Amino acid sequence: MQPRNMSMSGVVDLAAVKAAGEAKAKAEQARAQAARTGDAGAVAPAALVIDVDEAGFERDVLQRSAEVPVVIDFWAEWCEPCKQLGPLLERLAVEYNGRFLLAKVDVDANQMLMQQFGIQGIPAVFAVVAGQALPLFQGAAPEAQIRETLDQLIQVGEERFGLTGIAIDPNASPDAAPAEVPAGPYDHLLEAAASALDANDFGGAVQAYKNVLTDDPANPEAKLGLAQAELLARVQSMDPNAVRKDAADNPGDVTAQLAAADLDLVGGHVEDAFGRLVEAVRRNAGEDRNAARLRLLELFEVIGPDDPRVTAARTALARVLF
Repeated sequence: MQPRNMSMSGVVDLAAVKAAGEAKAKAEQARAQAARTGDAGAVAPAALVIDVDEAGFERDVLQRSAEVPVVIDFWAEWCEPCKQLGPLLERLAVEYNGRFLLAKVDVDANQMLMQQFGIQGIPAVFAVVAGQALPLFQGAAPEAQIRETLDQLIQVGEERFGLTGIAIDPNASPDAAPAEVPAGPYDHLLEAAASALDANDFGGAVQAYKNVLTDDPANPEAKLGLAQAELLARVQSMDPNAVRKDAADNPGDVTAQLAAADLDLVGGHVEDAFGRLVEAVRRNAGEDRNAARLRLLELFEVIGPDDPRVTAARTALARVLF
């Protein structure tokens, strides 16, 4: 139930990379399934505000964040500012019409979640996007400021993770269960690959994703999963301090720069990883140049082609290549 991207600075957090990648992959799969069935998965407006506890956090927040940004309102009955902020957030959730989901957490009944998010006072508002948690604000902020924050959150969800929200049906019953979506032809193979990732069997995950891509080369979930599994396999046994020292001492060594770029990306320093590899392409020629270029393209797959950081890095790569 722990928020899975709360990585510490300077630490290689494999679980965070796995969680974010899995959430992005699930979002891709959900969109593909909706396209196959013509079912938008519409819900009633009342379903945009949910009460969440520790037992349901994985299902109601982490998994749902693969399809829509989830805003978490930490509150308590005795908290007077909470009584002002809560109704405002509920009204905005309905007004934004499925662009975000509001999850309300009673801190008195869910002390563990409060501790895991490091909350010192309430009301406190966080968001989870594609499995990644981030703080939004604390206290009863003005409505204009809250709207601006929500707009930025929605923009990040769209640009970096392709989250376009959930469809709303004003006539749907609030208690109606989501329609079952038929399994896709490769779901069993993708589930096997995800299980291998969870078991840190990165070689098995790589092979499972390759099996899917053999029959379906454009499968978005398999492409993302393969890039992610290969990255995790490379960094699993690295000594971060030794790798970074080697890269700093040997700026012209492509192998050292490739390893450091992998660590940059796993640590959340996406621009640093891309910039390091673009520079490696610029510095080198022949096989070394091509190795840096191919690694950069692999890391683009991990982040996703629609991410603005990927777009900027592609432009930088084109400049040094041509």
